[in-house]
Amino acid sequence: MNAALLKLDAVQLAAAYRRREVSPVEAARAVLEQAEATQATLNAFVTLDPVGAMAAASAAERRWRDGTPLSAIDGVPVSIKDNVYTDGMPTRFGSKAIAEADTQGPDSPVVARLREAGAVIFGKTTLPDYAHKIVTDSPLTGITRNPWDVSRSPGGSSGGASAAIAAGIGPLAVGTDGGGSIRVPAAWSGIYGFKPSFGRVPHHPRGAFPTVSHVGPMTRTVRDAARMMTVIARPDPRDWYALPYDGLDYEENLTIELKGKRIAFSPDFGLPYPMEPEAAAVIARAVRTLTDLGICTEVDQPEDIAASGGIHGVHWCAFSARLAERLGPRAALLDVSMQALVQRAKTFPPGAFVDAVVARGEIGSRIQGFFARYDLLVGPVIDRSAPVIAEIDPVEPPLPYFTGWCNQVGLPAASVPCGLTRDGLPVGLHIIGGPRADALVLAASHACEQIFGRLTLPM
Repeated sequence: MNAALLKLDAVQLAAAYRRREVSPVEAARAVLEQAEATQATLNAFVTLDPVGAMAAASAAERRWRDGTPLSAIDGVPVSIKDNVYTDGMPTRFGSKAIAEADTQGPDSPVVARLREAGAVIFGKTTLPDYAHKIVTDSPLTGITRNPWDVSRSPGGSSGGASAAIAAGIGPLAVGTDGGGSIRVPAAWSGIYGFKPSFGRVPHHPRGAFPTVSHVGPMTRTVRDAARMMTVIARPDPRDWYALPYDGLDYEENLTIELKGKRIAFSPDFGLPYPMEPEAAAVIARAVRTLTDLGICTEVDQPEDIAASGGIHGVHWCAFSARLAERLGPRAALLDVSMQALVQRAKTFPPGAFVDAVVARGEIGSRIQGFFARYDLLVGPVIDRSAPVIAEIDPVEPPLPYFTGWCNQVGLPAASVPCGLTRDGLPVGLHIIGGPRADALVLAASHACEQIFGRLTLPM
């Protein structure tokens, strides 16, 4: 029974609740058991909350029995990345450096919206120190591993979330993305990850990298992500950066037609970072399929991606240095790779950060011009498949060359599974929309999911 339950996505679970074939209590129990059974191997969780989860599941069970569910995700298990405050569970940002007094706080906006919708929050997922890199290991929690091959990384910084979703530990997860931290782990773990437009999902407090941090869903299906987006995009006055509430039902908008849309493809976003041949071959096959269907017809990319990447590097180092300053002596407890970012910031000339802020606006204007010509841009999420953990440089981990520019200009972007390498490793297709084109990116992701199929890891 547990194996069958773990395979159900959020839409299927809600339908089963409605038919009284499955109860939220059974679903929560199965997820908690799977989390505990895989923890020694995957290390996807910082903490679990079985008492709180079972209480929430029991309340949801009563509502479904009475025909009064709070939402279409009432009673559905969801995990929260451990840099998103969750009342009743500590939030440590994956770090030994955080002061104990800073680990407690009220529900962040995304958690508050999920609770209002009746979702069952059952645990906090792992991340690297303050979400600073795209692999998931930290002095606090150790190494998180990829369910497809436990010798490899699931990606990061939302690596605990991606590993959990791939392993059937809940159908929904909350991730954050400051430079690729939803999309890279989604690509390497064979799941769907959606980074909304900056401010589309309210976020507070915004963590170490506030001006580029996005919150979004990580799921096994696009429809689940769209259903979750409808809930978590609701307004919250705490986020000054939040966009005006659009009131969309993202699930209903999955039917947006791609016919007639202008969709460009870039094999490398004009950057001098060659793709791993196996991953490149999977992307090429996917794009050939889209081209044969008349969906993707031109090769093009914005001219300013390289410059935007440079700006992202300045921001990343400067924000790391700001964090270290605020931590004081506790900064010595940060991961060595984050300490390297702090040291790099010290080499910047005076005014480098302000210059980067100004350049960001100028580059953003030109990238918006590209999206005046095209509705969508597709390409690789990252230049390789999941790396072997033992081969990752602890000081200079992999960098998200193909994703960080989307954070700088706040564009909606997603990773949708598009195939496996010959070694059986997942590869994700990067789908990027113009300003505030969240519904279109989700609809395009849904269309690609129908074309490529879902990647399913045997439980």
